[in-house]
Amino acid sequence: MATSKTFITTIGGRSFDPLSPAAQDIDITDIAHSLSLICRANGHFSEFYSVARHCINCAKEAKARGFDARVQLLCLMHDATEAYIGDMTRPLKRQLPHYCECEQRLHELILDRFGIPRENESESEAVGEIDNCMLYHEFLLYNGDRLYDEPPAIHIEIAHSEREFRQTKADYLQLFEKLMGEAGYKIC
Repeated sequence: MATSKTFITTIGGRSFDPLSPAAQDIDITDIAHSLSLICRANGHFSEFYSVARHCINCAKEAKARGFDARVQLLCLMHDATEAYIGDMTRPLKRQLPHYCECEQRLHELILDRFGIPRENESESEAVGEIDNCMLYHEFLLYNGDRLYDEPPAIHIEIAHSEREFRQTKADYLQLFEKLMGEAGYKIC
């Protein structure tokens, strides 16, 4: 029997249509939960390392580089779409412009949902640079792969130990709340 289900059901019980997302269906607890259970590198690391932990480390790296709470928050939220549409490896994502368009629309909707103004060009560049830095150092640490000829400078230490997903989820939610307050945004 085929199903015509066009939505996912989140851990919070919300029906979420990835192709027609609605702001009221976006929840930070759903995002933190999902990202804490999705493994980076499509699972091709020597141990489990979640997208949520990656985002937390991106936010910590932004802080270590002297960026304000807003850029730290943007780093924390940069992969939030993956909670609703999954993670996709970069080589494949580059070949699917429609996916990238859906991802960008969803990213903007997530920011709007939490009252976070969209990033400007310099903020977007900073988030991208930090994301690429973490990518390099994560791949080096978790599978010995050097992705670039020159390693980017890193200002934090990436802990090489598995964390239980519930703790990562709690860490993500705590950092979200902290950064929202420091950036002057009201949690809704």
